[in-house]
Amino acid sequence: MGKKTVSILLIVLLPLLFGSACSSGEVLIQPKLTGKEKVIRRVKGEACGMMGLLATAYYVFPFGVNSRVERAYFSAISQAPGAVGLTNIAIEEDWYWVVIGTMRCLSITGDAVQ
Repeated sequence: MGKKTVSILLIVLLPLLFGSACSSGEVLIQPKLTGKEKVIRRVKGEACGMMGLLATAYYVFPFGVNSRVERAYFSAISQAPGAVGLTNIAIEEDWYWVVIGTMRCLSITGDAVQ
């Protein structure tokens, strides 16, 4: 392969490689509530994921990042047996450095209802 062919491949393939980022679609987490539900108790769920494996400015490999909201929600709802959803929801996100990336934790706090 000549230099010109390699250059053309790099010009075409690199933008495609870096432009095709990981993403997740919309996720319906809980059913629509009627407003007549009874509050059971306050619950909190947490889930973490990691971005990493490259240089600091280029953490492009997500490990469990896209499913954090869903996992945190189900962690919270499972603390109240019989709960069908959450109201008065607060979402917090924290992150910290690990050796090969950043750990991103999300917590969902809310009133479990039935």
